[in-house]
Amino acid sequence: MKPKEMVYMTPLPVRIWHWLNAFGIVTLCVTGLQIRFPDYINVFGAYKAAIRLHNTAGMVVSISYLLWLTYYLVVARSLLKLYVPTRDDLKSGVFRQAYFYFRTYFLGKPNPHHSTPDHKFNPMQKAAYLVIMFILLPLVIVSGVLLMYVAPMREVLLLLGGIKMLVGAHFLLACCFTAFLFVHIYLATLGHTPLAHFKPMWNGWEEENVDDSVRDHTP
Repeated sequence: MKPKEMVYMTPLPVRIWHWLNAFGIVTLCVTGLQIRFPDYINVFGAYKAAIRLHNTAGMVVSISYLLWLTYYLVVARSLLKLYVPTRDDLKSGVFRQAYFYFRTYFLGKPNPHHSTPDHKFNPMQKAAYLVIMFILLPLVIVSGVLLMYVAPMREVLLLLGGIKMLVGAHFLLACCFTAFLFVHIYLATLGHTPLAHFKPMWNGWEEENVDDSVRDHTP
């Protein structure tokens, strides 16, 4: 049996941000469905109540995003290192990691990526989070703010193609986040136990093999 060690992988500020962001995005997805399909989905009662909760969750996620950006830029100073794929990652790392997820994991093979506090994310995670955190989430926030303030932003809305165009774009972005949520939860179960990657998001500590890679960290 391979020796184990406990590695402090996820600091408290990151864990707080993670769960705040997670609950906010889930709330946005559910309330968004009720707003989009009010005749078929009624989770929060009145239509206006769903809109108020949706807007509140949107503000929480927006503030949470700014806190995340500030933490990694100013406090940890590791934003680029953690979230931007290297040339090696793009050239071979993404394909190597995809092969692990789709095949070799099910054969019991070790993960090609070994997580450390300075290199938490594998190449696929880096590529996904780069798109999510630096493109999709800012676009969701900006489009959401414009939809919250339609009258004052009328001229901007017209430049962007009108409110229907903006609503459609906002909905498509929301669909991307919903799909990512399901994939994110599934990949988080691919540890040496199904809950291995969930525990560090509660206490910060992850169990690692000393001489070999366990499954990668998927926060």
